[in-house]
Amino acid sequence: MTITFKLNGQEFIAMNGGPQAKFTEAISLLVYCETQAEVNRYWKKLSAGGKQVACGWLQDKFGLFWQITPTILMKLIADKDADKVNRVMTAMMQMVKLDIKKLKAAAKGK
Repeated sequence: MTITFKLNGQEFIAMNGGPQAKFTEAISLLVYCETQAEVNRYWKKLSAGGKQVACGWLQDKFGLFWQITPTILMKLIADKDADKVNRVMTAMMQMVKLDIKKLKAAAKGK
């Protein structure tokens, strides 16, 4: 009924809850990426057979939701400059797969 597994050193326990236990957006796994190449790699592999949602979210072929998030995004939206944060958030909301170059450009007002 249960399985224990590790992803990137983090231990998880999954349970076979039957057909009534469905995956929803309420639970997602977060993958922090340092580079665009990393974002692209995870995005391609995890979205294969699934669907690309929005704002760095995807659903894999098993129905599990993932957030593929560049670490720079977290730094940009923690900035004290509210205008910068708003520009970055506006740019992010228009993306499906997150683009580091575009996020940085938005932060600079470009």
